Amino acid sequence: MSPPHGHDPRRKPNRKPNRNRSARGRPRHASDGGRPRRRRRKTPSDVRDEIIRLGGERGPRYYDQLMKAADALARDHERDALRLLRPLRDAMPDSPSVRELLGLAHYRLGQYPAATKDLEAFVELTGSVEQHPVLMDSYRAQQRWRKVDERWRELTAASPGAEVVTEGRIVAAGALADRGRIDAAIALLSKADKHVASPRQHHLRLWYALADLEERAGNVPGARTLFQRVRRQDAGFADVAERLAALR
Repeated sequence: MSPPHGHDPRRKPNRKPNRNRSARGRPRHASDGGRPRRRRRKTPSDVRDEIIRLGGERGPRYYDQLMKAADALARDHERDALRLLRPLRDAMPDSPSVRELLGLAHYRLGQYPAATKDLEAFVELTGSVEQHPVLMDSYRAQQRWRKVDERWRELTAASPGAEVVTEGRIVAAGALADRGRIDAAIALLSKADKHVASPRQHHLRLWYALADLEERAGNVPGARTLFQRVRRQDAGFADVAERLAALR
């Protein structure tokens, strides 16, 4: 079973892909001008040690319950995960692993204010930016634009890795587009559209999001080229085949 930290909710976005969804309070370090730090990914033994430390004599039982919740979330059983996680949050409100998983479960269900609360707690407890794309998308759903922009700046300052930064970039661009700033959104994604010999999934997601924006801007040839690029790599990616067929 995978440890809670590192589970990727973005592989099951809650919203239509043509809205450019990715689909990651201020951290202590932000108030003193420090840069967000990248937290080392936790191993299963790290998570167990955390829960045993915070849970005391009930720690082993709490750990088993957390692993059941992580498994439920991995199987897309978000409501089961919430049922298991809420008592753990009440018992161990300072557990980063619990707050992270709970935030992801709320996000998957489209419960964005609740997701924001738990993911903000996760950031506060750890200083990690790994879930910033999910947190940004939760802010975006609530039209909290200043928060989206703030977390995007933190993410780029920390530079935790190409996949996480790309997911955040897609959300940041979507938030610009939501505010009618299509050209700025296109520019933000185009900046990261570089030739790669072996594209990975985050490259396909960026191309898809950029294609969608180009279509919305009226640049049908550009959108077609980008959608075709995605389809060449993965013909079953999202609804790329339908999007291409609809372009005239």
